[in-house]
Amino acid sequence: MIKEYFANYLMHVSNVTIDLKNGGVELHENRSEPWKITLIETGLNTQTAGRIKKILPYVGDEDFCMTYGDGLSDVDIGKAIDFHKNEGRLATVTAVRLPGRFGAVEIADTRVSGFVEKPRGESGWINGGFFVLSPKVSTYLQDPDISDIPWEQAPMKGISSDGEMSAFVHEGFWQPMDTLREKQYLENLWQSGEAPWKVWKDVR
Repeated sequence: MIKEYFANYLMHVSNVTIDLKNGGVELHENRSEPWKITLIETGLNTQTAGRIKKILPYVGDEDFCMTYGDGLSDVDIGKAIDFHKNEGRLATVTAVRLPGRFGAVEIADTRVSGFVEKPRGESGWINGGFFVLSPKVSTYLQDPDISDIPWEQAPMKGISSDGEMSAFVHEGFWQPMDTLREKQYLENLWQSGEAPWKVWKDVR
């Protein structure tokens, strides 16, 4: 389905005239972005480390960005890339605070003194799922069973223990979408027009 969408992207984003008699298609304007997209079949059951290894032949020698695709954030990707380059390590992970699930009640003695709407967790920084990586992380993806290994296990642990992972601290919006509750929360933000992660301008 994803391949079909991009293969027919111009049809999806442009006004067209279709001649049903001869099958001709006329595009009235080209509204597509000047992007090249490579879609790699990595296998339905392949873990994240195995997926990274399978896309590396298409990356070349440049650093690249990687994310899981199950979270939304307003992280500044440009700043994360600059930070990664300045640090000079093999990998950079975006560190975020875990958002709270419920509103908190502030209590003074037995009296409620206030409420805090879904305060962020204060138990420390967590992996926010946005990475900038050097292709040289392939050194940590050599296990014969790499297709069965999550990126967060041996590869990330090996990179960090060798002092080759930096943390790009993000204080802004970050929200995973792992549960139905989180899905509904994010959809409500989008429909209200108040989605913090929408930092681009509509040009169409």
